[in-house]
Amino acid sequence: MVFKRLLGSLGLGGPTVDTVLDPGAARPGGTLTGQVHLKGGNAGYDIEHITLELVARVEAEHAEGESEGVVAFDRFTVAGGFRLAEGEQRSIPFSVPLPWETPITELHGRPLGIVLGVRTELSVAGARDKGDLDPLTVGPLPAQEAVLEALGRLGFGFRSADLEFGHIGGTGQRLPFYQEIELAPSPQYADQVNEIEMTFLAHPGGMEVVLEADKRGGFLSGGHDALTRFTVGHQDARDWNAEVDGWIRQLVEHRASYGSHSAYGHGDPYAGHGHGGPYGHDDHHRSGPGTGTAVAAGAAGLAAGAVGGMVAAEVVDEVGDFFEGDEEDEGDEG
Repeated sequence: MVFKRLLGSLGLGGPTVDTVLDPGAARPGGTLTGQVHLKGGNAGYDIEHITLELVARVEAEHAEGESEGVVAFDRFTVAGGFRLAEGEQRSIPFSVPLPWETPITELHGRPLGIVLGVRTELSVAGARDKGDLDPLTVGPLPAQEAVLEALGRLGFGFRSADLEFGHIGGTGQRLPFYQEIELAPSPQYADQVNEIEMTFLAHPGGMEVVLEADKRGGFLSGGHDALTRFTVGHQDARDWNAEVDGWIRQLVEHRASYGSHSAYGHGDPYAGHGHGGPYGHDDHHRSGPGTGTAVAAGAAGLAAGAVGGMVAAEVVDEVGDFFEGDEEDEGDEG
């Protein structure tokens, strides 16, 4: 979907901007390409700069509960310093790098419920307007896809995905938020854990995989979570089924070993990554599915190496509603 916006600061007759991303999913650490289409208004204008801003819908936990907001996580100036004549049409191609930690929004073409966007800011003779907002689709890196497919083959099910504001202590995280992928346990572990939550933290040299398992019995029964962390290379050739199964076994054994009240000490190298620790929360840092993460796949999801089940139609609708609502808010500001 593409939204053409009139510069509210200039009123009727000002230039318009329309950013079109090239087809296909981008990749974390890869390049985002497309074109910015400009159309001059009823007079000539000096274009000071055209800036692309990457934005994400992110959840935050606080004392009053949870809230959602839009977080900008990178900016690129792609053009500027020229005059756009009256009625002139000009297209400006761009190619910008995506951060390695850019969240993935789809797997095998199925949306995960994550909302990312590219906002175009046009600065004209001292007046600025965030004039165009387009959804951004990001697919997994090979190692991310291999891990997810292995989980599917091992019988884990996709429940939801969201973006959480904050940092995971002890990792190389750079963005102000991280992505959680929530999984239903396979039958083998269903009597030991309620849910497994996974975060990918990619960087140029490889990727950290952070796994967390909540205790069986629910979040309110007084127990803490267990967390472990693993590192893989982008081009590693492994027996991913065996590798990931080993991770899960270690995670579950870690949880059982440290119990419900001792998961934050006793020499555990990854202790304290949960509530009140480096996440910066005193309450539980893993939220349940929010309005933007209701991907109803259930325990059969991810089976056979793909996101199984039916993706809730409202997720797709919400993506459009998010951008349309954002556009309306900006129009009110103009």
